Amino acid sequence: MARQNFSQKLACLLALADIEIGGSRPWDIRVFNDDFYPAVASRGSLALGESYMDGWWDCPRLDQFFFRVLRAGLDDQVKSWHWLYDALKARLCNLQKPSRAFTVGRHHYDIGNDLYRRMLDRHMIYSCGYWEEAETLDQAQEAKLDLVCRKLRLQPGMRLLDIGCGWGGTARYAAERYGVEVVGVTVSTQQAVLGKEQCRGLPVEIRLQDYRDLNETFDRIVSICMFEHVGFKNYATYMKVARRCLKDDGLFLLHTIGSNRSQTRTDPWIARYIFPNSMVPSTQQISAALEGVFVLEDWHNFGPDYDRTLLHWYKNFHGAWEELQNSYDEYFYRMWKYYLLASAGAFRARSNQLWQLLLSPAGLLGGHRPARHRPASDS
Repeated sequence: MARQNFSQKLACLLALADIEIGGSRPWDIRVFNDDFYPAVASRGSLALGESYMDGWWDCPRLDQFFFRVLRAGLDDQVKSWHWLYDALKARLCNLQKPSRAFTVGRHHYDIGNDLYRRMLDRHMIYSCGYWEEAETLDQAQEAKLDLVCRKLRLQPGMRLLDIGCGWGGTARYAAERYGVEVVGVTVSTQQAVLGKEQCRGLPVEIRLQDYRDLNETFDRIVSICMFEHVGFKNYATYMKVARRCLKDDGLFLLHTIGSNRSQTRTDPWIARYIFPNSMVPSTQQISAALEGVFVLEDWHNFGPDYDRTLLHWYKNFHGAWEELQNSYDEYFYRMWKYYLLASAGAFRARSNQLWQLLLSPAGLLGGHRPARHRPASDS
């Protein structure tokens, strides 16, 4: 009887998002284990993800399912004690303190360069592409890299710091196309190894280093999808580190996923299985950290482009599974599929944003004209 009550309540909740249990539409779900209902009722999103990984339920199009769930605001109606515990833990502890800095590197980025080689574009850029004029993933990522370099006004001979450099794709692009010298830092051993290999012969140095240990001067700074690992207790420190490393006439481009509301925790399933100690910042949190440190020159939102990027990553991952399954099991496949498609749904629902902020120490004399499109001569 209790399970029946749980199933009825969940069915009524999902109906608010036009989702049926046992329906035939792509976003409807099928439940194969009745333990699914009490688990989700008691443990919320953590149980939703874990039960999917265990094969207790399925859905033809997870991205459409999560788009509807989030657009209808159902995530606000299903909270569990795990959510409260995580929120309290984040407030009481600095989950991203220096001793924890390399945790996400080991847990997420070090799981295998073979996976990322097959999933990502040829530059191995693990962040949102820029799709305004692009038709392929390679084109979208190259357009994003070019957009970043033009916003920074890179010139030959400049020294660029890349905080969270990944596998060196941005550093390599900037060195080859704009003639700059680059120092990239990452907390992933595997990224550092492959990044050094991919940037061999270029004026690029890839370091395994926490951003807080940086203390040297650069003409420009870029940070692409690393700020999500900084944590709200460290936002002010992060900005101060960037400022002490940037010349007085320099520019800093911050590229980050953004949240519509200020939070002190991430989704429990994401925190446990994908990005430990992560947190998506809000406009208020970023602005507070900037105050008195940087002048905001430009704030660019192209969050919907992440939906398309994630769908391409999933297509590549799924298409390469015959090769990848020699190194990863079916449980991992369902976990990674859930991560990519749930994320796509979140960006489609506009629950998550993608922001690029251009910052200067004292304000650019004469102001800044935002770069959005490639000059006609470059097309």
